[in-house]
Amino acid sequence: MPIISSWMFFSHLYQSATLFNWIIAGIMGFSLAVQLIYYLVIYSRFIRYRNRDIPERKVPVSVIICARNEAENLERNLPSFLTQDYPDYEVVVVNDCSTDASEDVLMDMKVRYPHLYYTTIHPDRKFTHGKKLAVTVGIKAAKFEQLLFSDADCHPVSDQWIVKMSRHFSEKTELILGVGKYERRRGILNLIIRYETLFTAIQYISFAIRGKAYMGVGRNMAYIRELFFRHKGFAGHLNLLSGDDDLFVNEAATKTNTSVELSRDSLTVSSPPETFRQWFRQKKRHLSTGAYYKTSSKLRLGTEYLTRLLFYLSVIILLFTDYWVWIAGAVWGLHSVVRMVLVKLSMRRLDERDLLLPSLLLDPLLPILLAALRISNIIRPRETKWN
Repeated sequence: MPIISSWMFFSHLYQSATLFNWIIAGIMGFSLAVQLIYYLVIYSRFIRYRNRDIPERKVPVSVIICARNEAENLERNLPSFLTQDYPDYEVVVVNDCSTDASEDVLMDMKVRYPHLYYTTIHPDRKFTHGKKLAVTVGIKAAKFEQLLFSDADCHPVSDQWIVKMSRHFSEKTELILGVGKYERRRGILNLIIRYETLFTAIQYISFAIRGKAYMGVGRNMAYIRELFFRHKGFAGHLNLLSGDDDLFVNEAATKTNTSVELSRDSLTVSSPPETFRQWFRQKKRHLSTGAYYKTSSKLRLGTEYLTRLLFYLSVIILLFTDYWVWIAGAVWGLHSVVRMVLVKLSMRRLDERDLLLPSLLLDPLLPILLAALRISNIIRPRETKWN
């Protein structure tokens, strides 16, 4: 009887469904299959990856931080960088055309922390510049070959940050990718920012583990100075305000010269944007660099993004039909279970909280928001600020 009933259901479904519904169902099935490949084959590497036992060589390291009008952040966060449990390092702060009290803060801290070095870029009416000049100045001012990067609005979660990040430097490893989180605060915006940051970390770390690194985050990454000059710095994309982190990694990373660090002690935490306007501006700037990725990187990311968008759209359409609603609901449930297991284990890895249930709404919402921001970039592409 159950077999006959099932046959009758699918027979009735076949006879009643329109061609349009069959096409949408096909799209749903195809996009689900692609999504599961990403989740189970690629993104699962994020939760399965274990940093191998690496001898802590503790090579000398220069920490580089660029700051523009960041006096309060420097006063709050800089001590976390200056009190690392590490024998031989310096912190280089590039004070980039600040008009606030940044200079005074740095002068005061220099007295207390002799391993702090800072240099100032003064405004020039005839020449405007973005963050890449500040990063280049910091690299040239650094005393050591091994460089570790972060931002003024960040702080490392422990005094072992330099130890964990720098232990990967070797004759082969020239580039190390870490993860930067955002502070947990109240509100829907904070949930969006933290979930998008979590999912982005899952993506770029997973691909890097597979030997296909395409980006990193400037608030937590490291590389050797020789790598920077070998690729002529940021010459290939100097006209863009962004790209000092992701475009450089997209250009310089190879299967053999890149490593990742995922221990909790290696994380940094940043102050999140406080308004949707600030976040939109930040994301527009970051998205503008995607067009300059290698074709292979754009194909991998574009396929995941497009199939995720198509999956949710097709499920929503079929949920409003008479005969496909149960199948669409079951397919959505399968996708959600697999994705939520991945998200839960990734949250545990990065010590994140309160993102699992909101992800049911945020995961389908994010592709729509990012699509709107991409369209906005086409309509109004010019951005004038780097921080």
